[in-house]
Amino acid sequence: MYAVIKTGGKQYRVSEGDILKVEKLDAEDGASVEFDQVLMVSDGDQVKVGTPMLEGGKVQAEVIRTAKDKKIEIIKFKRRQNYKRTQGHRQIFTEVKITGIQAG
Repeated sequence: MYAVIKTGGKQYRVSEGDILKVEKLDAEDGASVEFDQVLMVSDGDQVKVGTPMLEGGKVQAEVIRTAKDKKIEIIKFKRRQNYKRTQGHRQIFTEVKITGIQAG
């Protein structure tokens, strides 16, 4: 059984027991969260698709941790102009473990 959920402006295909990184959520470590924007649920041959969201569909998850991702380096460079700029960015993410899927 798997579901397609929407969170943080992105869509994820999740199954029970999956661990995934999503955009930062306002939840503490060990807390349970619920994703109610479910687009699709599939259980073998039975597929339920929402228009656009599946009514009554929910995915439960447990927050494992909130941390910063690896650093992304941004470099701007123009040759022969004595121009070079570097910048770094570390995006904050929340790691969750999917504990349950309910079809609407």
